[in-house]
Amino acid sequence: MVYLDHAATTPLHPEVIKVMSETMQTFFGNPSSIHHYGRDAHTQLELARQAIAQQLGIKEHEIIFNSGGTESDNTAIIGTALSKQAQGKHIITTQIEHPAVIESMRYLEGLGFEVTYLPVDKKGQLAVSEVEAALRPDTILVSIMTANNETGNLLPIAEIGALLREHPAVFHTDAVQAYGKIPLEINENSIDLLSISAHKINGPKGIGFLYKRDGLSLPALLHGGEQEEKRRAGTENLAAIMGMAKAASLHTPEAQQAAAEQYQTFADVLMETLAAQGIDVQLNGDPAHKLPHILNLRFPGVSSDLLLMKLDLKGAAISTGSACTAGNVEPSHVLEAMVGKEHPAIRESVRVSFGYGNTLAEIEAFAQLLAETVLATKK
Repeated sequence: MVYLDHAATTPLHPEVIKVMSETMQTFFGNPSSIHHYGRDAHTQLELARQAIAQQLGIKEHEIIFNSGGTESDNTAIIGTALSKQAQGKHIITTQIEHPAVIESMRYLEGLGFEVTYLPVDKKGQLAVSEVEAALRPDTILVSIMTANNETGNLLPIAEIGALLREHPAVFHTDAVQAYGKIPLEINENSIDLLSISAHKINGPKGIGFLYKRDGLSLPALLHGGEQEEKRRAGTENLAAIMGMAKAASLHTPEAQQAAAEQYQTFADVLMETLAAQGIDVQLNGDPAHKLPHILNLRFPGVSSDLLLMKLDLKGAAISTGSACTAGNVEPSHVLEAMVGKEHPAIRESVRVSFGYGNTLAEIEAFAQLLAETVLATKK
């Protein structure tokens, strides 16, 4: 059995499980309660916030804990649009964003906002000139992901941030796939809003946070209590927050570099094995600008759905794309943006993503299995 779908979600790290268990046993109080159980829980909550903020080089109160990437994206995009519509109703994003961004944009279009969906090239890369050309005086928000969840492509966030320093539009980035894999230079890149989810870094599901730059006004998406400085109502999930903070602490710059080198070795072994077996394989994406743990591979003449099912029956878990759309019969909107809606690559591509727990021996065995299965499926 081998799990190679870490871009969808990751297994909990044992140290994360330990911290969460200890938190549930010891700090069960409501962080908003004024008695000592509540105060103890609140102290732990703020220690977690402090640790994450220090790691990212941001202020503690710039972190809003929430349920994860989808809520962060919705809050950032819808909240910004509604609060700034008096200044304009034009928004810029890309055609390859996560569904949490795309669907938020479609919701806003139904409210009368105008959204420009920027195209990408055949490698799935975005040109900064496209962003510059799309900017207008009434542009109030630019939302562009840090790294694509299907191809692993790194988008030119630094260059876009530099461009937007001369424009009043709010800059949001969905960094869910990049967090814990590469350094996130939030202040240096002039990012105003940034979305994070813990379950991509060996933390628990259902928890994440939204970074909101100090001084930026953003209305709450959820209304009720006064948690998170009145910015996100609802009792904080302390055990999950503590688990997220622990997971984040494990992804130090040194650990990120070591993992990147390991994943690159895995990718090289996989591609070299396929080549040695005479497998016709193509890499979807931009090999010069991508996360090392994600490979989006096309096998011409091989149905991706059939390949995935055969591998699953043999104990290997990979994906045909985003976990938020893989259960749908709709084709990948990311690949459609790259190669066109009728291109056969859309039905012939799979995603392999490495992560914590994978070993070189596993990858070598999987590479052989993949080669054999591709040959058998193509016949």
